[in-house]
Amino acid sequence: MIRKWMLISLLSVFTSGVLMAKPQFSDYFINKTLRIDYLLTGTADTAEVILEQLKKEPNYGGSHFNLIDEFDFGTYRYQLFDKESNELIFSKGFCPIFQEWQTTDEAKKQKRSFYQVAILPFPKKTCSFVVEERNWEGEFVSVYSTDVDPENYFILNENPINLKSEKIIDSGEPEKKVDLVILSEGYTSEEMDKFEADARRMIDALFSAAPFNKHKDDFNVYAVEVPSDESGTDVPGEHIYKNTAFNSNFYTFDTPRYLTSQDMLAIHDAAAVVPYDHIYVLVNTDRYGGGGFYNYLSLTSVDDSLSEIVFIHEFGHGFAGLADEYYTSDVAYADYYNLEVEPWEPNITTLVDFESKWTDLIQEGTPQPTPRNVANSKLVGVFEGGGYLTKGIYSPMMDCRMKTNEAKGFCPVCQKAIEKVIEWHCQ
Repeated sequence: MIRKWMLISLLSVFTSGVLMAKPQFSDYFINKTLRIDYLLTGTADTAEVILEQLKKEPNYGGSHFNLIDEFDFGTYRYQLFDKESNELIFSKGFCPIFQEWQTTDEAKKQKRSFYQVAILPFPKKTCSFVVEERNWEGEFVSVYSTDVDPENYFILNENPINLKSEKIIDSGEPEKKVDLVILSEGYTSEEMDKFEADARRMIDALFSAAPFNKHKDDFNVYAVEVPSDESGTDVPGEHIYKNTAFNSNFYTFDTPRYLTSQDMLAIHDAAAVVPYDHIYVLVNTDRYGGGGFYNYLSLTSVDDSLSEIVFIHEFGHGFAGLADEYYTSDVAYADYYNLEVEPWEPNITTLVDFESKWTDLIQEGTPQPTPRNVANSKLVGVFEGGGYLTKGIYSPMMDCRMKTNEAKGFCPVCQKAIEKVIEWHCQ
């Protein structure tokens, strides 16, 4: 008993020390944004970072308490180290479009570059900025590092562009809330009333869905009017091209429904008028489609009959890092998951480290793997199929918002993951 008590005491001291070592915002940062723009370039097997510009922006929306990303999500991450002490003072995982492109056939044949933007709190002292990618074995490896001197006069310090914004939901101070900014794409100046109505409709749909319906007071939501010269978006497969603010397009990676934008420079320039944690682009079209990237960007069309459902699904990707659970649809990329490694997404597993996933939500007696049959349709289990693969990857339920448009909503595993991310932002 004495040895056990001593062990617990030592663990308590260690845990207390870890908590005390948590970086304090006021020690290292001011309440402004350091924006680092760079190109992520390479092939299927290589990645390189080329620095473009640094900017100081007035609105920082992130938590002042949780500075170190505790989730270990994302295929990439960036970190900030205090130069003098080498202490990690900020980190954030994310999934860029570049990473998906790396799994396409095109990436095996040629090199391409994608514009990236890192958003960090503005440091008081010189720091080291590091970009890492997750390799095939699931481990992060460094691909770039540079020192950032906050006194460097080449850090741009310009006012954000003059765009009209409206706060749709005002729940409190940005550092204690999830700050979501919605940007208009493919809306002309004469269509901004429609944009505001579309934004409110999508937000109403989001906060009618569990678990968001219990957390509306944890969000600030802004709508920013960004006029386009033409209405709509590009549909390259049908030779349709529109002059729009963010150059969005369907047929991303030659997948007709895949709607994205690679103009992260223009997107972040527009978002800078408000504090934000996540950017959502509404695209003014009645075609079905969307896209979502963790801690990076979400998009959806607005006038399809399923637009509200797609809006929620893509926010599951962008905000909470949820994986697609479907496995029968055509996608543009192959070899997306290493079946010898536990995927980082909270709602799929290869069973390599299933203890780290949703074992606590499975009822005693539920078979594992769990057969996909009517008797198990309402159970949380381990159903083979997910992450674009029919074999080797397992998902929590037979259906979920991350699997089909017909699902009634997010499964309990996805809901729990979403709530954890909300809580992390609001501390």
